[in-house]
Amino acid sequence: MAGHSQFKNIMYRKGAQDAKRAKVFTKLQREITVAAKSGMPEPEKNPRLRAAILAARKENMPKDNIERAIKKAIGGDADADFIEMRYEGYGPAGVAVIVEALTDNRNRTAAEVRALFNKHGGSMGETNSVSFMFSQVCEIVYPAETGDQETVFEAALEAGAEDVTADDDGSHVITTSLDDFAAVRDALEASLGSPDRAGRVWRPLNTQPLNEDQAGTLLKLLDALEDNDDVQRVSANFEIPDDVMARLTA
Repeated sequence: MAGHSQFKNIMYRKGAQDAKRAKVFTKLQREITVAAKSGMPEPEKNPRLRAAILAARKENMPKDNIERAIKKAIGGDADADFIEMRYEGYGPAGVAVIVEALTDNRNRTAAEVRALFNKHGGSMGETNSVSFMFSQVCEIVYPAETGDQETVFEAALEAGAEDVTADDDGSHVITTSLDDFAAVRDALEASLGSPDRAGRVWRPLNTQPLNEDQAGTLLKLLDALEDNDDVQRVSANFEIPDDVMARLTA
C-alpha cells in the first residue's frame, strides 16, 4: 500500500485480503502471461517475467498457477492477447493519477476507468497529461533483516545502483534506472538473495498535500481503480499525514 510515509507516496496498493485473493491472483497471472509473451518464457532470460513471478510468490500464489500462466503464453492461447494501456488523470485536489492496465478490450477498460474517475471526484485526461510529474525508475526492495544500511549500501553501489534509502519499516529501497535494472537486480540477488519486490515505479517529482476529506475521497477513487479487473497498478502523487492515514485505514 502506498500513501504517506509508511505507506509510501508512489503507488497505492491494497493488501491481498482473503476475500480478494482470487482477483489478485488473476491480475498476477495476467502479468506473468504478458511478460512471458513479451520475451523468452524462461525467467532467467526475461527480467520482466522474473519480476512477475517474484510478485506472485510474495502473494503466495501456488506454483501450478504460475506454470499455467507461462504455458498459456507459450501455447499462443487467444485469451492471452492482452494490450498494455496507460490512463492518466486527476483525482480530488488535483492529485495526479496514473493507471496501468492489461486488457483484452481497450474500449471497455477506457470507459470503465473514465467512469470511476468521474464518480469519485476526478477526471481522466489524455496520455502524458500527468506523467511529466513523475520520473520512471526501478526499485529493488529488501527487508530490514537483509543487513545493516552500510552492508546493503555497499552491495548496491558495487552492483551499479543509483541510490539506497530506508523506508519507515526499515526495509532497504534501492533505486536504479530502467536500463540498468536487470543487471543491478541480478548482481544484488547474487550478493543479498532474492528481494521482496523488484520492478519499475512512477516516482512523483512533487507531492500534493491533502486534508482528511480530500484524502478520504481520493482513497475511494484509488480503491475503485485497483478493484477493476483490468487495472494492474495505480500511482499517485499524494501526501497524507500519518495520523489522517491511520484514521482512514483503521
